[in-house]
Amino acid sequence: MALTREERELFLAEPHVAALAVDAGPDRGPLTVPIWYQYAPGGDVWIMTGLASRKYELIKAAGRFTLLVDRLEPTIRYVSVEGPVIDTAPATVEQLREISARYLPAEKVDGYVDFAWQNHGEQVVVRMRPQRWVSSDLGSV
Repeated sequence: MALTREERELFLAEPHVAALAVDAGPDRGPLTVPIWYQYAPGGDVWIMTGLASRKYELIKAAGRFTLLVDRLEPTIRYVSVEGPVIDTAPATVEQLREISARYLPAEKVDGYVDFAWQNHGEQVVVRMRPQRWVSSDLGSV
């Protein structure tokens, strides 16, 4: 059964690790990789990635990407959202802290942020406007 708009937005707002998919060009399937993301209901999705990464180069070329999040319990549920890139900007340490706090235990955030900011190279934040949604809750099959 398809989710309502409110259900799918609330589900996407939960801290799932997403599968990001982006067109990888002729004779290639889409690049699909796990990624952390940030989203609040009714807003835009944002991700953070390396400025020199293949993922970012493909997103720039395609101008859009898809995120898929899912779970198995208490019911099998998924949300896929696709849309255009609406903004790209250099990442800040505050954004790194925000997204890290979404996924890591509080006591691990500072150490991770310090390490990542010093070792992961220049990062960029990419914002996507949700345009097309596919969602379902299969219940407890």
